Amino acid sequence: MSLLLKASFGRRSAALAVFAATSHYSSRRLTNAAEEGGDLLRVALCQLKAPGADKAANIKHAEAEVKAAAAKGAQLVVLPEVWNSPYAASSFPEHAELVPGGESSTMMAEAARNGRVWLVGGSVPERGEDGKIYNTCAVFSPSGELVAKHRKVHLFDIDVPGRITFRESDTLTGGDKVTVFDTPFGKIGIGICYDMRFPHLSALMRARGCSLLVFPGAFNTTTGPPHFELLQRARALDNQCFVVTASPARPTDPEAYQSWGHSSVIGPWGDVLATTGHEPGTVHAELGYDARR
Repeated sequence: MSLLLKASFGRRSAALAVFAATSHYSSRRLTNAAEEGGDLLRVALCQLKAPGADKAANIKHAEAEVKAAAAKGAQLVVLPEVWNSPYAASSFPEHAELVPGGESSTMMAEAARNGRVWLVGGSVPERGEDGKIYNTCAVFSPSGELVAKHRKVHLFDIDVPGRITFRESDTLTGGDKVTVFDTPFGKIGIGICYDMRFPHLSALMRARGCSLLVFPGAFNTTTGPPHFELLQRARALDNQCFVVTASPARPTDPEAYQSWGHSSVIGPWGDVLATTGHEPGTVHAELGYDARR
């Protein structure tokens, strides 16, 4: 028996249509929203291999994965948090660049245009015109136009004794804006990783009409197991909307920051619709929006 999931969004409702994961990921079919008169948004969450110190190699890898996702029919491609640099406060200044105008954002604009996709560019360290460094997500349209830029509002400063200590604020500055952009599929809101822990930011995006929230993130193996899925499900259920996340894969170097992986798609009922483990790969999903409802 097929299953149709619907959640009320004022004059619009959202229904999960189909989701499937590539490679070793499990797949499952639900009722096709197109059969209900809705439109489909095909998304791809690129769980890139953990970035190293070679920025050019990181950019080349991300470009290849965006191209592969577009070739498989994705319309919205999402990259992970800090994909062009090691996730270390000391590495952010070295890998920082202008957004737009830097090597990473130039590649993303070209990849979006060449693949004819909406590209949520994860995040990269941005060197602002004020000289400060931000953790920044750039969003590009299928024409390669920069349509949104979100600077991570809530910086990741954490001390779990004996487990992990990390302070983004040692080198980064937090943003101060809510980020929403328009697509033919509806409004989409952007947060970055730690932003997801603060429900008011998601509520503000939802209040501005978003039915999909996107959080590039790099949770770690200390906070990831108890909190990553829980927070995604909470934000989706709180706001009766879809939530998707894209994480880096876990690195093989035990001395590197140990990202949790588990890029996921969460439905408006707070259910996990697609997810994966620690390894590199891409999760594909289709989200259906019925504009008649």
